[in-house]
Amino acid sequence: MSKDIVQIFDTTLRDGEQVPGCKLDKNQKLVIAQRLDELGVDIIEAGFPISSPGDFASVSEIAKIVKNAIVCGLTRAVKKDIEVAAEALKSARIPRIHTGIGTSDSHIKHKFNSNRDAIIERAVRAVSYAKSFVEDVEFYAEDAGRTDNEFLARICEAVVKAGATVLNIPDTTGYCLPEEYGAKMKYLKENVAGIHKAVLSCHCHNDLGLATANSISGVINGARQIECTINGLGERAGNTALEEVVMILRQHPTLGLDTNINSKLLYDTSQMVSQKMGMMVQPNKAIVGANAFAHSSGIHQDGVIKNRETYEIIDPLDVGVNESSIVLTARSGRAALAYRAKKVGYELTKVQLDTVYQEFLKYADRKKEVVDGDIHEIVETSKINIESVS
Repeated sequence: MSKDIVQIFDTTLRDGEQVPGCKLDKNQKLVIAQRLDELGVDIIEAGFPISSPGDFASVSEIAKIVKNAIVCGLTRAVKKDIEVAAEALKSARIPRIHTGIGTSDSHIKHKFNSNRDAIIERAVRAVSYAKSFVEDVEFYAEDAGRTDNEFLARICEAVVKAGATVLNIPDTTGYCLPEEYGAKMKYLKENVAGIHKAVLSCHCHNDLGLATANSISGVINGARQIECTINGLGERAGNTALEEVVMILRQHPTLGLDTNINSKLLYDTSQMVSQKMGMMVQPNKAIVGANAFAHSSGIHQDGVIKNRETYEIIDPLDVGVNESSIVLTARSGRAALAYRAKKVGYELTKVQLDTVYQEFLKYADRKKEVVDGDIHEIVETSKINIESVS
């Protein structure tokens, strides 16, 4: 069955870099941008050019080296921002200016001391001005998650008429529930005149741990772009994790959606970004965490050894992990010990295994994890006939 492609808009180099302590220099950004291009992301948000000379230089250099992806620069709905972004992007094969403004009543009142009609006018002016520099203009309605749907539809309709090609609907504060966010996308699909001229985009934050769920709900309800970061890096609790949405869509073919991402590069890309940003990936992180394919429970280990699919819905190779890990702990059973012993050269009979297992439990109670070197010591301590162990 043919599948709709959901475009992946990676903002690791912009929103991801806003994590305290994750500042990258220009050369590091260039290496990551090249990898993102190789990974198959459709749009790379390279930075916020007016924010600093360094960011301008990075966006400019990234624009020169990216061969396949659209290169995007962020702006506010401010004339100078747009001019600077256009200058930074002038070498890009396909440039995109990403401009916008807050649309929730909270932002309109407290951030801009303005009103709805004035905000629409500013949004239209910004999109029209950006359109004078590039064909591809994305509009973000900041805090769309808390924006009244009727007003959101009004401003989206106005900016599409002004030339916006992408409508970014951010859940800026991570407030929405998946059904609410999906319903918002559905409402826009059904109530914005000219919506067929633009792509709806999900940009979800993870304050309540719902960024990935909200993004998936968004594309199920008509969005065709997800804005995300490697390892879910981003402001506060982070953004939608690229690796998660890619594999969710791939593992659920009945959705009829897929991406252009080469998933076999996911783990290596995760490690690269982690190393360059100095931000450890939590061990239990979905898809790319150290424990994502590790099994320590005896029941789980026995099942995985017999058939990987009993406890794994993803083949580790599909995301660039060589194999599942059978971790030996006090909760491991005989099957796991036999499996790991065989890996280090011991083909144990059932009788030998029973003896070695009792010694193993003594070790396991003293240590968090039994490693390969311990297995040799355990076998020797067990005083079984070593000559009969091949």
